[in-house]
Amino acid sequence: MSSETSAADAVTDVLEKAGVHELPFAIRFWDGSELSPESPVSLTVLVNSPDAAARLLREPNQLGLGRAWVSGEIEIDGDINEIFALREQFAGLKVGWRGRLAALAHARRLGILSGSFRQSIPESEAHLQGRTHSLGRDSNAISHHYDVSNDFYRLVLGPSMVYSCAYFSSPGDTLEDAQERKLDRICRKLALEPGDRLLDIGCGWGSMILHAAGNYGVRAVGVTLSEEQAALGRARIREAGLSDRCEIRLTDYRSIDDGPYDKISSIGMYEHVGRDMLGRYVDKVRSLLRPGGLFLNHGITRLHSEPGESKSFIARYVFPDGELHPIDALATTLKNAGMELRDVESMREHYVLTLRQWVENLAANRDAAIAAAGVERERIWRLYMAGSADAFERGTFRYFRRSRRCLANRWDYPSIEPT
Repeated sequence: MSSETSAADAVTDVLEKAGVHELPFAIRFWDGSELSPESPVSLTVLVNSPDAAARLLREPNQLGLGRAWVSGEIEIDGDINEIFALREQFAGLKVGWRGRLAALAHARRLGILSGSFRQSIPESEAHLQGRTHSLGRDSNAISHHYDVSNDFYRLVLGPSMVYSCAYFSSPGDTLEDAQERKLDRICRKLALEPGDRLLDIGCGWGSMILHAAGNYGVRAVGVTLSEEQAALGRARIREAGLSDRCEIRLTDYRSIDDGPYDKISSIGMYEHVGRDMLGRYVDKVRSLLRPGGLFLNHGITRLHSEPGESKSFIARYVFPDGELHPIDALATTLKNAGMELRDVESMREHYVLTLRQWVENLAANRDAAIAAAGVERERIWRLYMAGSADAFERGTFRYFRRSRRCLANRWDYPSIEPT
């Protein structure tokens, strides 16, 4: 190709060497050139800067693409969900050594490698230090995701401030009604009774303990590692007049030593535990639960056990050190700890609806979200929530509630299925 090669010409050459002769979307580049399929399309990827190409040359993976997205060097003109719908189509794409050499040659001609090859890393990228899942590192990982801005989360989650799957009776339900239904369903699965001592591990902004104390008369303790969550949760408790029955502690679940509790819930928290720590997590829960008590674990699973990818978008920008496990891994760990499985419920379709409403909330409040948490965070949440909704819709992710009971007084078990 000549020295007048455009960015579109360069990308076309690399794609053809990879066996791709037409894309199902258009790409418009910083130099004004465009790569368009013959048939009309509704989606255009905007590559706004040569820095995006430089990032991908340096990190030809999710990390390079994620850095370009977070920095605003790549944008989507159209429905972002259409990108994820094409995931399977490109899952096996390999550029190969000929394509890589061609990409480097074109990059030199286009001046991409001159001076801007080592761009700054976005401020919101996580770089944790210390031993994985140590107390200090876990605290930093939680802070990275949750100590963003309470105002930001309120814009996305709505007044309920529940950051987990809602429970819909129909797709037309409001998010608030569906979240209240979910909290009440958890309370009924736990068979909460007045005077019960409830522990909520990873309590967020206190929505579960507020609902349980206000509607079921329990004495509730919630624990979180997020300072912002604890501050707002405590304020919500005071406003509800439930300070005599609710308490939020800023501590790691591993540091709790005032059991036993009658009931324990863990809602959207065990994804932060780590596969190697599942045994310790379950053993700690069992040690805090009275004989015959109930434990409800409400979390995301995946179909297959896969090692964590340190350079994935989720690992660097959303949930550092987070891990998803197949359901059988947790079930086996619980069984080995001497706990009896009493109830399993899949909520995958409910999480699709939940995430779609969060995405809509963010879109409707984009300017306010940027003012609260910054441009990078808004872009991160926009991408990760849309991608997560797609993963649940396709069944890559699953959402389960499991109720377990300590093996004791088995003749005295009440039903735990809500009526």
